[in-house]
Amino acid sequence: MTKGELVEQIAAESGLSKKDAEAALVAFTKVVSDNLSKGEEILLVGFGAFSVRQRNARIGHNPKTGVKVSIPASKVPAFRPGKLLRDAVNEAK
Repeated sequence: MTKGELVEQIAAESGLSKKDAEAALVAFTKVVSDNLSKGEEILLVGFGAFSVRQRNARIGHNPKTGVKVSIPASKVPAFRPGKLLRDAVNEAK
């Protein structure tokens, strides 16, 4: 699903115009990004939780040349689905 398709479905589901639905989606992604960059967790009960996880530094290797490469520690965004979302996905089978 593309951003445009998502905006269309949000507009249809909520009764908002496409322009308002897109503004809401852009605002949501900005708020999530801003709060995750501050290290905060965002919990949407039933849907899931957005958080930041720490990856430790490690040694990897270039598969083409076999040369060892140092991979620095980093922070990565993570999503943990809530029970209602997991149940909805499993029922859709």
